[in-house]
Amino acid sequence: MRPVSRQQTNYGTGTRAQSAAVDAGLRAHMLKVYNYMALALAVTGVIAWYVYQASFVIGSNGEILGLTQLGSTLYGTPLMYVVMFSPLAFVLVMSFGVHRLSTGTLQILFWSFAAVMGVSLSSIFAVYQGGDIARVFFITAALFGSVSIWGYTTKRDISGWGGYLIMGVWGLLIALVVNMFFFQSESFHYLMSFVGVILFTGLTAYDNQMIKNLYLGSRENEDSVAKLAVMGAVHLYLDFINLFIFLLRIFGRR
Repeated sequence: MRPVSRQQTNYGTGTRAQSAAVDAGLRAHMLKVYNYMALALAVTGVIAWYVYQASFVIGSNGEILGLTQLGSTLYGTPLMYVVMFSPLAFVLVMSFGVHRLSTGTLQILFWSFAAVMGVSLSSIFAVYQGGDIARVFFITAALFGSVSIWGYTTKRDISGWGGYLIMGVWGLLIALVVNMFFFQSESFHYLMSFVGVILFTGLTAYDNQMIKNLYLGSRENEDSVAKLAVMGAVHLYLDFINLFIFLLRIFGRR
């Protein structure tokens, strides 16, 4: 048997230690991403609830009696389209400006985005029953969690999914906007909700693997890693919110 030299032993020990350090750094990075996402969801939920309470006149039994002045402004004027599409503007600014923006500016935009999304989603409390909203939220969390684990742990390279999924999302968005302004077909909207669930389930797995791979490729650059954590949270937040909305349209009772 060929003897193992001290140099070989030290090399093996150093490699294992380096691998352990990378794994620890990756776990810390993913935890940071998920903390950002969870806090953003909390911000969105709290603001959505308070804007709903401030916008609608609610009776003693929970029935909606009318709109307040704020509600009339948000839902009865062209401002509702600004509220509806402004989250998209935040996403585009963060996505295309990530390399030029500082980490601090990116974080401010991220929290502002979560707050604006809360205003945009406030009307769901007026449209769907509270019990259904809670039930669908937990269904979404279970689906999102299981798909995220698979995307993070799978050895299969699913990076090729990205282009097709993103093209599908843009196609879905265009179809929904056209339907909203021209056809207003409930059955078409319902059908597109199933398409949305499929697309964002795939994106959840893809984004988890993408966040992991981007960290492994940029872990030596502290500033890049900090920005990646924010943008990773943006992607996962959008996956969760869209899954929730499409599942609510399928299972929620109006």
